[in-house]
Amino acid sequence: MGFYNYQRGLIYHHIEEEGSWNTHLKNCREFILKSLDFHKPSVVTVLGSGWLLDLPLNEMSDRASEINLVDIVHPPEVKSQVSNMKNVVLREEDVSGGLISEVWNKAGRRYFFNKLHSLNDIRIPEYKPQFNTGMVVSLNIFTQLEALPVELLKRKSVADEESFLLFRKAIQNSHLSFLKSHNSVLITDLSEVITESSGRVNEISSVLVDLPEGRQKEEWTWNFDSRNSDYYRKKSVFRVGAILL
Repeated sequence: MGFYNYQRGLIYHHIEEEGSWNTHLKNCREFILKSLDFHKPSVVTVLGSGWLLDLPLNEMSDRASEINLVDIVHPPEVKSQVSNMKNVVLREEDVSGGLISEVWNKAGRRYFFNKLHSLNDIRIPEYKPQFNTGMVVSLNIFTQLEALPVELLKRKSVADEESFLLFRKAIQNSHLSFLKSHNSVLITDLSEVITESSGRVNEISSVLVDLPEGRQKEEWTWNFDSRNSDYYRKKSVFRVGAILL
């Protein structure tokens, strides 16, 4: 489904941005550390650990007895980076709870003449880890859990936009339900704000469900794609929210 290419593309994009992500990454790390100071957990689980760009792993390692880094696949560079950190555990799991397998089994092998007629038969699971999670950090994956499954389903089904909207909401609600059952931190893009060369501003929501207020909340702007924004004569940034639940 393209997860390896997606992951590689993310690190290449970060390099090409030449520092324009720095404020966003710094804000993520600082909010996570403040959340650790609040809950003082002995165990921390990070969902969507990725390349560790937005994670203050060294500081977390000093404050917690065990850190679980969970992602569908860990880059070799990350495995090497944490190899000497005795209290860091790498876990390769689908943090959507099995949605990837569900979508692939229902639609992955379909072609033009037998496309899926409806999304109703696709079960939206909830992630159920078989280990002590402690405090959970959902790190910039809330709106990404749906991205590649939806991309595949748009090629392999004839479902309409309303069906995809309901499907995306169900995925987000499932992840949010899991976070609400733990002491947790949610860091996610909330919307994309596009400013045209004419000055017209268009905001497209990426979070489709109601988020809780939480104990603490911060917002900032992520200059995600500054190079292409200049090329197309428009500016596109993400509005990001961080919530301590």
